[in-house]
Amino acid sequence: MIKTVGIIGAGQMGCGIAHVSAAAGYKVQLYDIAADRIEAGLATINGNLARQVSSGKMSDEDRKRALSLIKGSGDINDLAQADLVIEAVTEDETVKRKIYGQVCPVMRPDAILATNTSSLSITRLASATDRPERFMGIHFMNPVPVMKLVELVRGIATEEETFKAAKEFVAHLDKTVTVAEDFPAFIVNRILLPMINEAIYTLYEGVGTVDAIDTAMKLGANHPMGPLQLADFIGLDTCLSIMQVLHDGLADSKYRPCPLLVKYVEAGWLGRKSGRGFYDYRGEVPVPTR
Repeated sequence: MIKTVGIIGAGQMGCGIAHVSAAAGYKVQLYDIAADRIEAGLATINGNLARQVSSGKMSDEDRKRALSLIKGSGDINDLAQADLVIEAVTEDETVKRKIYGQVCPVMRPDAILATNTSSLSITRLASATDRPERFMGIHFMNPVPVMKLVELVRGIATEEETFKAAKEFVAHLDKTVTVAEDFPAFIVNRILLPMINEAIYTLYEGVGTVDAIDTAMKLGANHPMGPLQLADFIGLDTCLSIMQVLHDGLADSKYRPCPLLVKYVEAGWLGRKSGRGFYDYRGEVPVPTR
């Protein structure tokens, strides 16, 4: 029975998972090596909860209760009491493996370790832990408080009991589960990222401008957000790393990352989070950069 959830990484995803877990009544231990990230993360969670209060989605009482259930910490030993630990750090296998090496000795033997990876092999990540049978992918969508879907991905060694516990946990968060097999990028990103990559090729080849491409997909395919705007929202570095995982893992040239995407990442133009991507966010309104 999951009662306490540990979260590794106080970035956008980690804080979103902390938010929905606490709102559902779970005790949350949010761990990050950077104290300033924890502080900023808790402030973001508070702001997002307040927004839910003002839009009538939750009462102020519930907001206070949710906040009181979240504790931030820079000490990994504070994850010792968690029934479920979700790793939500950067999409870098080396970093993830290093974290598993630090957290596994701290965790209870019966606790479940999950990863929020959006593309990496669950089986391979599980092999870097002391509990492959109690390890799986619980992939939340961004922004976590808004998006209804969670992809559940079992590795080759994941036990049925672990899968059932994860499924119950997600249902308790009032999210919808989709089950994906352990193949590169799972379901959502396997379909979404090549579409974004193709939109970048369309820009790269001069078929349309940033504005033309995004308008075309919003009004022509009824997408709520254009693919280039969405790429900026996801982060161009994340888009590139998922395309690389698809290209390496499936060895098909159709997954080759667009050279323009590579160039933007090399320039440090990572999208909304860095102030520039396919749009420039430094002024009052976003302006296309091409």
